[in-house]
Amino acid sequence: MAKPKRRYVCQACGSVVHRWQGQCPDCAEWNTLAEEAPETVFSSKHDLSSGGRAVNFVSLDSPMALPKRRPTGLAEFDRALGGGLVPGSAILMGGDPGIGKSTLLLQAAARIADAGGQVVYISGEEAAGQVRLRADRLGLGKSPIRLASATSVRDILTTLGDMDAPALLVIDSIQTMHSDQIEGAPGTVSQVRGCAFELIRYAKQSGAALVLVGHVTKDGSIAGPRVLEHMVDVVMSFEGERSHQYRILRALKNRFGAVDEIGVFAMAGAGLEEVANPSLLFLSGRDQPVPGSAVFPALEGTRPVLVEIQALTVRLASGATPRRAVVGWDSGRLAMLLAVLESRCGLNFSSAEVYLNVAGGYRLVDPAADLAVAAALVSALADKPLASHSAWFGEISLAGEVRPVAHAAVRLKEAAKLGFTRAYGPDGAGEQVGGIAFSPMRLLPNLVDRVMGAP
Repeated sequence: MAKPKRRYVCQACGSVVHRWQGQCPDCAEWNTLAEEAPETVFSSKHDLSSGGRAVNFVSLDSPMALPKRRPTGLAEFDRALGGGLVPGSAILMGGDPGIGKSTLLLQAAARIADAGGQVVYISGEEAAGQVRLRADRLGLGKSPIRLASATSVRDILTTLGDMDAPALLVIDSIQTMHSDQIEGAPGTVSQVRGCAFELIRYAKQSGAALVLVGHVTKDGSIAGPRVLEHMVDVVMSFEGERSHQYRILRALKNRFGAVDEIGVFAMAGAGLEEVANPSLLFLSGRDQPVPGSAVFPALEGTRPVLVEIQALTVRLASGATPRRAVVGWDSGRLAMLLAVLESRCGLNFSSAEVYLNVAGGYRLVDPAADLAVAAALVSALADKPLASHSAWFGEISLAGEVRPVAHAAVRLKEAAKLGFTRAYGPDGAGEQVGGIAFSPMRLLPNLVDRVMGAP
């Protein structure tokens, strides 16, 4: 057997190098390379083509029973999952510290346990007494959850092997788990990968639904090796501003349902409360039309959500450097849109500070928000409010064209359901939707004329 080489693994991205460096060559993070146990290198005489067990093959049309989903008791959680928990599935949930991940999972675990399902909750970050105090504060102290505080994967799997497989197994969090078969401290790349593999294998063999809570890095991505997201069936992100009470549970990957489905919750004194109609939530407080405010019918997965986009422009003295501040939208896309408005419409934003905000702590990634953002910017610059009870959507090209977007009919139906009487968007989007007057727009100058009141 050849001599094993030293290996240094980046704790941020999982990149492997054979010599220590101050900066990771792949992700450019500093002081993240840590030495881990070297991989064993075998000589060529070790042949893996014999000595194993034969694999059983099945055809795609062979009869089989589809797994029955188990509802969590939280409709918004089930919606984001695609209908409930699938037996034997592995779910990875990430989110900022203090956003409410443990609270959400504790509430879901209590609902399942109260409905007769066996639930095991393993906390590696808190003592069992601390979790019980939180459960009492949430009014869940009587729920028959089997609670333990442990970090050894061997002890956890040995305990689970001596009992019936639970309906739900929660590991909070995977970064605190430790395997005695792997060198390294808890949270290192090899430990996270190895512990997750053993827990996922148990879930697949026993049929228990597994939820792994994951820490996140400063840029919001889940900490640990990227392979962890490939190993699990579902990756969920619990998002929201800590200064706001609203939280969004988003499915980033789902082998059993639609991607980008969301569930909306509100943080209250008794825990997280479901928000059945998030459009009313994000549009609350709009009593009188004001300049710089536009309503955009966003689409998250299959759910339409109406959000308010707010813009503010402030004229500066000659020679001052204008500021661009964005909350809830891509700052690079704002810069592009301002350039299109100046080049194609003749508007002057270069001497004004621009502030853009998506109300309610919501984050937009839908390119159809371009027209609503442009409407809010033009309205703020002209100091003229947009037409009341109007919605705006459409993607804007660099040539100043309003391009078609997906699922326009769904967006318009949601706007009509909430009492909006007029909508503006790309040509042909509102031909088959009744109950709302639709005004098509082909070019961005049409929007400027509409806001300025030109015929």
